Amino acid sequence: MKLATVALAALAASLAAPVWADNHAAPAEVTAPAHPMTPAGAAAWVAEVEQELFDYSLEASRVYWVNATYITEDTDALAAAIGAKGTEMSVRYALEAAKYATVPDLDPEVARKLTILRTGIVLPAPTTEGAATELNDIATRLNSQYGKGKGTLNGQPISGSDIEAEMGNLERTPAELAEMWASWHTNVGAPMKDDYARMVAIANEGAKELGFSDTGAMWRSNYDMSPEEFAATTERLWQEVKPLYDSLHTYVRWKLNEKHGDAIQPKTGPIRADLLGNMWAQEWGNIYPLVAPAGAGDIGYDLTELIAAKGLTEIDMVKAGEQFFSSLGFAPLPETFWTRSMFVKPADREVVCHASAWDIDNKDDIRIKMCIKRNGDDFVVIHHELGHNYYQRAYKDQSYLHLNGANDGFHEAIGDMVALSITPEYLVQIGMLERSQVPSADKDIGLLLRQAMDKVAFLPFGLLVDRWRWGVFDGSIAPQDYNTAWTGLRTQYQGIVPPVERPADAFDAGAKYHIPGNTPYTRYFLARVLQFQFYQAACDAAGWKGPLHRCSFYGNKEVGGKLNAMLEMGASKPWPDALEAFAGTREMSGKAMAEYFAPLKKWLDEQNKGKPRGW
Repeated sequence: MKLATVALAALAASLAAPVWADNHAAPAEVTAPAHPMTPAGAAAWVAEVEQELFDYSLEASRVYWVNATYITEDTDALAAAIGAKGTEMSVRYALEAAKYATVPDLDPEVARKLTILRTGIVLPAPTTEGAATELNDIATRLNSQYGKGKGTLNGQPISGSDIEAEMGNLERTPAELAEMWASWHTNVGAPMKDDYARMVAIANEGAKELGFSDTGAMWRSNYDMSPEEFAATTERLWQEVKPLYDSLHTYVRWKLNEKHGDAIQPKTGPIRADLLGNMWAQEWGNIYPLVAPAGAGDIGYDLTELIAAKGLTEIDMVKAGEQFFSSLGFAPLPETFWTRSMFVKPADREVVCHASAWDIDNKDDIRIKMCIKRNGDDFVVIHHELGHNYYQRAYKDQSYLHLNGANDGFHEAIGDMVALSITPEYLVQIGMLERSQVPSADKDIGLLLRQAMDKVAFLPFGLLVDRWRWGVFDGSIAPQDYNTAWTGLRTQYQGIVPPVERPADAFDAGAKYHIPGNTPYTRYFLARVLQFQFYQAACDAAGWKGPLHRCSFYGNKEVGGKLNAMLEMGASKPWPDALEAFAGTREMSGKAMAEYFAPLKKWLDEQNKGKPRGW
């Protein structure tokens, strides 16, 4: 997991994962409140819960760390046991928090913490006898179905990870792409439909017991505004960046038409979903070679080659990331970071190589877990993960339920903002690149287009996944309409369509992991937008005068001070307070992203002159 402590996956204060690591529900006893149903009683209960969660998280963090860095049957068993304990705690606390939330005249901070506790459960089980067990069984079954899912390529079975890779293979024909797309969506998604509908019904009963109209409303209630206001806010953000997406869509559609012809990809209307290099058409970077402007590949330097020329070791690469934060005025990483982190893959055992940032003790024991390769991609990832670590350490003095990002989009956005900062100017400042090697402005379009193929292309998908689920949860999308609504939203927001006709009983949404995995998705949309807002705020504070995408704020202590003021709040204040501390505004905005890509938008619109726009 990329955010905060992995142990928190089992708790209501979780950042990157639902309340428990595998999204299962657990039974909980219904007991009388432990303290009086008064404001003072609620405050006393919350304090008691926070202490219990703090103590549990320390034990769980260590277990999860050992399991991730030393995978055996024994460590798997230890992790499963500690996860089950956390599940039981979080469900019990959510139900009790719902009772205390009804007490009049609560202290605002206590009320905030009660909301955190009762909205932390992604799939709440009702107290009806047998409901939690049934919900748990369905969630387990859906996860297992997805994990075992296979598609076909040329009639032969192909696993999930392999089929994802092959969707990005430019050598594949449109017929092969259509086969992979259709077989994956049919084989994986369709069998889940009835189970999914039943799971929704049970979870909605649980959400009502926690005081919400439905599960989707519960998910939207953790953003310091009403569910309706949050839905409107995300739609506003989308409208601010939609013109940029529309320009990219128009350009890419034309390039695909040039490549494949009218019979495969017409010049007008939506784009065929399987032609965009990704099973879900959520990121289009794999087909960048098809759309790249002439000469765009030569940017004047190669970061991997620079790392080799400097003779940087894996530790040197991490030290360079630490120096970025030190230059802003942040204290050096603790010595334990260097002795306890995992930087390279051990030769003698199995580990989880997926890069992640950890906070073991909620104080000073911060670590990263990576199998670092000496290349440019991992140099960027290191900066990203350290962004999480510095956030974790900045808010360490907050109470337990506030050891988190200001909202679930903030934590990832901080890491992404830091990764955006690895510009040629920054590489010059740290001695990795000679001034004479800095790419000229004529290389910017290629660089920006390559970024946009992932960061901009993702936006509508990042929004529509939960848009669909909100409708499913509130009943406006009935089970018989699941697929029609999914395809309709993908066409409405992304401007894409399936490559083949879909049967009435299809369940294409189930072919995306986060649907059967029950992972809320709007956080990823927020992070894509916020990272540019944070980046622009840093560049403004540094007095940067050039194009936004070339900005470096390395070495600027004023930026560091403003950034720390936001980070140290954690989740203790409504997110607009945290945003205001750094960016000087209380409103999330897509305008910074639009400015960052403004040179690309201008270029795209020039390329698109005379071509049909929209779908």
